[in-house]
Amino acid sequence: MGLWFLAVLVLVLAWGGMGVWQRAKPLPEGVGMAFPERPAEQVRFLADRTWYDAQGRRHLDQAIFDEALALIGQARRLVVADMFLFNDFAGSASGATFRPLSAQLTQALIEQKRDYPELDAVVITDPLNTLYGGLALDHFERLRQAGVQVVETDLARLRASNPLWSGLWHLGPRWFGNRVDDGWLPNVLGPGRVTLRSYLALLNFNANHRKTLVVDRGEEWAGLVTSANPHDASSLHGNVALAFQGAAALDLLSSERSVASWSGVTLADPAPGPASPSPAAGAGVQLLTEGAIRDALLAAISASDPDDRLDVAVFYLAHRGVIEALVQAKSRGVRVRVLLDPNRDAFGIEKGGIPNRPVALELHRQGVEVRWCVTHGEQCHTKLLLRRPAGGGQGELILGSANFTRRNLDNLNLETSVRLVGPADTSALQEAGAFFDERWNSSPERTTSEPFGAFDKAPLWQRLRYRAMEATGLSTF
Repeated sequence: MGLWFLAVLVLVLAWGGMGVWQRAKPLPEGVGMAFPERPAEQVRFLADRTWYDAQGRRHLDQAIFDEALALIGQARRLVVADMFLFNDFAGSASGATFRPLSAQLTQALIEQKRDYPELDAVVITDPLNTLYGGLALDHFERLRQAGVQVVETDLARLRASNPLWSGLWHLGPRWFGNRVDDGWLPNVLGPGRVTLRSYLALLNFNANHRKTLVVDRGEEWAGLVTSANPHDASSLHGNVALAFQGAAALDLLSSERSVASWSGVTLADPAPGPASPSPAAGAGVQLLTEGAIRDALLAAISASDPDDRLDVAVFYLAHRGVIEALVQAKSRGVRVRVLLDPNRDAFGIEKGGIPNRPVALELHRQGVEVRWCVTHGEQCHTKLLLRRPAGGGQGELILGSANFTRRNLDNLNLETSVRLVGPADTSALQEAGAFFDERWNSSPERTTSEPFGAFDKAPLWQRLRYRAMEATGLSTF
């Protein structure tokens, strides 16, 4: 009895100690970076819009992956794409015609590498695509055979999102590895069979959630930061992106260099190209990753003055610091508008409205205007904050991969967003404002959103569940 007790005690202490270490261990070099503000060169706001007409028919107006494919198509020296979801899995979704984004991106990379053999092409992605080593993906193999390097991010370098499980994971299951020919469980994300080890890895709930692209463009360098994935079943989602050139694009490449190095892949370190002949007057672009995104969001909200307009359009809003900052901004007279996804659809699986519905109720009770995106299977997948000063001074836009949650903003996931600051008449800021206004100001002929009251108020149990999930990391948001 004494030996068993001692053994169990040692296991529990090791489990707890490993969980604490994995949650608090030093961040890898290059994580949580706020790069210098650079002159805004050739900056453009892009969006994928989904809306419904008076007969309920879905309409799409998409630009983001058209731009990404065009950028790849003119590259000659370097392409680095870091994409979270890069597959054709559809989960339980059916009855919709998806754009084959994964095949289109794969083919574009293969053709460009074939036509320009000296092109250095690298794809960085999340191991969720292969169910953490439990599946072999044909398009990844095609890319490798064509000479494109495919890097699956080493997530063990990150801090634990779910330390309760990760403490045990790092003591045992992590070291068993995984195999593509041992699968016996159904793949809930798509076709094929996977191992139990795939699902044990999934329970860590961390990810390389970035969605970025860097390419050479003549003598210059171009970057794209977006909320969109090259994932077929995500092709109907609403998304946003910012395209830019110059030094900020090289900052983006630098941010990816750190992640690639974890897997032994060295990215080029090119010299800056010539300055753009037409930078946006007085505007600047700043690359942000991980926790630096949170800091920039809080600073932007804090900087808003009475009668300024603060617009938020985000797939998940759960971070307590951001929520409290929005409420404080409202209390000092800022015009705060929050547009949220109802969190009811996930690739054919019905969701329960967490975290957005409890958060929406909290904001509504504090007088913050809240509306819901109208969705029928797709998601309002944007991650955007826009600050528009009442006096026409400097406006500010932050967008990218990061949802406004603990996991996305507190140095747990890998995330990339970009901040644009400049005069109110900067074209990209105006286009972002027009995008938000269009989504907010719905009409029967172009239905995009609906009032807060369109959904039942979150019951107490749902509010408590959201708080527990956000605090502990035992969640998928």
